[in-house]
Amino acid sequence: MPVMTDEGAETVAEVTAAEETEHGVTTIIETTESVDADDAIVGGETVVLTDEDHDGLTTTPADKAGGVRWPLVGAIAGVCGGLLVATGILGWQVWQQHQVKQASIEAQRAAVSYAQILTSIDSNKVDENFKDVLDGATGEFKDMYSQSSVELRQLLIENKATAHGVVVDSAVQEASKNKAIVLLFVDQSVTNTKLPDPRIDRSRMKMTLDKVDGRWRASKVELP
Repeated sequence: MPVMTDEGAETVAEVTAAEETEHGVTTIIETTESVDADDAIVGGETVVLTDEDHDGLTTTPADKAGGVRWPLVGAIAGVCGGLLVATGILGWQVWQQHQVKQASIEAQRAAVSYAQILTSIDSNKVDENFKDVLDGATGEFKDMYSQSSVELRQLLIENKATAHGVVVDSAVQEASKNKAIVLLFVDQSVTNTKLPDPRIDRSRMKMTLDKVDGRWRASKVELP
């Protein structure tokens, strides 16, 4: 087939000819010769290509200087797009983890503060104490405390009871953006008419908190 190169350059073409010998044996003779860019080897002879012959030849984008490789560009674009998606997912996961960590810190602080309110009482300020307890409660625990507050109030006043609670340690058992479970160890100093000398009660507390209206409130309190 014709061989084309840039104008002015020479190309090497291989010419194959068949020659029949006197004994009827056909011998393949390969020759190599230099031809001009406008020449071609056809049937063992050098043929000069005209302008019309050039017009009939087809070239591909890869044959042209500076040809664009569109499949390669598409592959690169696909890789870049995949990296952007992966980066976006990773960023979203990091942000979610940051939010959960922040919620865990806030819930633990709220639990420690509320546990000390819950375990501290002054028979001279019972109504104020109950108000603070109910303000930090929600859901099941708030309902339960509200129902028992009347009897508890009378009992505290009659026995002139006082108590002061201090959280000595705490840890978050589990947490999400809007819910957390916190474990607490509380030392409570208690006095009343029967126990004029302070007595230290040590207890464990498991507190479930829900984030309601932007505040962490206790929805369940257990003494395991």
